Amino acid sequence: MKDYKNITNFDELIELEHGKLGTESRNDYEERAQMFIVSEMLKAARHQANLTQEELAEKAGTKKSYISKVENGKGNIQLSTLIRIFEKGLNRKIGLTFL
Repeated sequence: MKDYKNITNFDELIELEHGKLGTESRNDYEERAQMFIVSEMLKAARHQANLTQEELAEKAGTKKSYISKVENGKGNIQLSTLIRIFEKGLNRKIGLTFL
């Protein structure tokens, strides 16, 4: 069982649960967290645009199953396809930040 009594902030909690930055377990966690964020942003944007997954897929030139995969945080996302979904399908721009 992990000892949480000396944890004073979120970064310490993440490090305790998933390891230090740069470790394989932490990298895996960070990747899954980013995928979750992208999936939630896509769902929210699609709902805001009042589109079904099928309608969005048609507008973006992809398949409904791909939209579903992305929204459920499954599989790999190609950046070019993600940009096309947001720009062509939802008429929104994507901005990337590298830290």
